[in-house]
Amino acid sequence: MEESELPNFELEETSGNDNDDRRIPSEKREICLNGCDRPANVCLCNELPSEPISTSTQIFILHHPHELRHRLATVPILCKCLRNCQTLVGRRLRKGSFPLLDSLHNASINYHSGPHRAIFLFPGTDSSPAIELNQWVSSSSSSEDSLSDLVLIVFDGTWKHAKEMMAASLPFLSKFASKVCLDHDVSVEGETIFDSDLILRKEPFRGCMSTMEAVARSLRVLEPNGVEIEQRLISVLRAMVRFQASYLKPLKPRPKLSKKRKEDEKKNSTLQLGL
Repeated sequence: MEESELPNFELEETSGNDNDDRRIPSEKREICLNGCDRPANVCLCNELPSEPISTSTQIFILHHPHELRHRLATVPILCKCLRNCQTLVGRRLRKGSFPLLDSLHNASINYHSGPHRAIFLFPGTDSSPAIELNQWVSSSSSSEDSLSDLVLIVFDGTWKHAKEMMAASLPFLSKFASKVCLDHDVSVEGETIFDSDLILRKEPFRGCMSTMEAVARSLRVLEPNGVEIEQRLISVLRAMVRFQASYLKPLKPRPKLSKKRKEDEKKNSTLQLGL
């Protein structure tokens, strides 16, 4: 996968303390009703695109119910930035979730359609591998319109919830969607693989990021003007993080991550001395 980081591919993991749920003082809780629907003192209306960004990719987000109460949720802002972005609050995808997904499922079952026109974003494991998104695009790019009308499915929740949602949805999704991932390293804890300044919540391993960042990085690969779209979404996300950070305690690196960094620094120092 939401919210901070900055899913987890969709995926976002809290450290166990809901620091992101701490209340902004009640006297400052006036809500902006002009567009962003956020507290007025952290209004993002000036950062949002003047018009939602159109994409050929259809984005469907399964939004875990627990995420509705989180102050760092990026999905509501993401949906205001993208025209072709839909969300469903729930714990799994199945027939009846979205008409378009139903049609893809039925076509695959009834007509044995060709290459999957849908992908779902989730890190792979030894038992359930995923193809890296760039590789999937390369293998699917046999024609100019090979990526037109593509469907991107994302799970939005804590890392634990996202895994549960993916597993519960897999019997349905596996019939018509391919599992893809962004580059990540499960052996290294914490932080997004891109920009550490986008982090507000601790992540289980390097490569996890907020849903908004994950979608932005994916659209960079999937859309013809993906670089521009990514930059626009990330600029909004940075503004959100900048506002939100003033209300949160700075994150301290997890003990294992701090230890690894110290070991790396010691190893580098030893190598330099040996030169």
